[in-house]
Order: sequence, then C-alpha cells, then structure tokens
Amino acid sequence: MSQEEMDGVLDVHLRGAFFVSQPAFRAMKQGSYGRIIFTASAAGVFGNFGQANYGAAKMGLVGLSNVLAQEGAKANITSNVIAPIALTRMTEGIMDGLGLKLDPEYVTAMVCYLASEQCELSHEIFSVGAGRYARVFVGLCEGWADTEAESLSADDVAAHIDQIRDPEGYVIPGSAAEEMMAAMKNLKR
Repeated sequence: MSQEEMDGVLDVHLRGAFFVSQPAFRAMKQGSYGRIIFTASAAGVFGNFGQANYGAAKMGLVGLSNVLAQEGAKANITSNVIAPIALTRMTEGIMDGLGLKLDPEYVTAMVCYLASEQCELSHEIFSVGAGRYARVFVGLCEGWADTEAESLSADDVAAHIDQIRDPEGYVIPGSAAEEMMAAMKNLKR
C-alpha cells in the first residue's frame, strides 16, 4: 500500500470526521448539549484483510469518539460509534444473496436512538445492521504481574502468557486513567 493510498483514506474518514466534529463540538459545548455519532467499521474494530488504511482510519474514529465522550461529559455531550452492516455502493456484490436484512433502515434506528435526548449512553461502540444490534467493547483482562522482580524478561512473559490472556474477570475501562488504576491494583497486592 502506498503512502498516497493511506493518506487519502485517512484524510476522508479520520481527518474529515475530526474537522467536522471540532466546530460542532465547540457549538455543542456552548449550548451544553450534543450528540455525536461516528461511523466506524468492522474492518477497523476487528480487522479485515487488505484494508490497512480503511481499518486504521475507522478505528481512529473509535479513539476520537472516546476522547470526545470524556471531554463532553460535563456539557451533556455524548459520543458513540456505530459499525454498520448494510448494503451500500461499497458493499454491493460482496454481501448480496446472504439472506441478511441489509437495508440501511436497520442502522437508522440505532442512529436515531443515539441522537435522541433520551439516550444518555456515551463512550460506546455498536455493531448495527442485518436486524441485529450488539455492543462492542474493549476489555481489560486481570493479567499477570510481578511487582517484586528487579526486571522481567520475554521468557517471564512467555511463561505467564495464558494468565495474561485469560479473559476471566475482565473489566471495561472507561478511560486511560481507569486502565492505569487497574495496573496500579497490582502494587497493593
């Protein structure tokens, strides 16, 4: 993939969203109310072969939304992300004939809810479409720590990789600060 191919997609999807949301966020902050909804993609959230530029741009929207959700909380501004599954010009010929309900109207219902005054959710990601609505989240496993060792090696990590990867007891941090607090718990043990 060329730099031009990467830059073009980042410009449209990530930078375009940033430069539209920046003045909108200012206006929402002045009015002490707002609803922001970014359109990501499963290609960014979960990955998809051959779409490094698109996936990076779309996952960048998740990061942008997470920050805006935190910065907007005091001003009653929510920010959420949808990762839609729908028949569009971009997906024509790829998902045809799967028997899925791919009408974009299924996506519209979630967007209308997220944009409504009754919706207080923020800092969320939703897989939306084909008649299904599901929360997507980034979780943090309890992991493994050795806070007594002078140093740790790759061999130490390899010896504990199953514990590091074990999803049992995961949490969903609401911020980088909460992730840091989870790491600091190990110091108290």
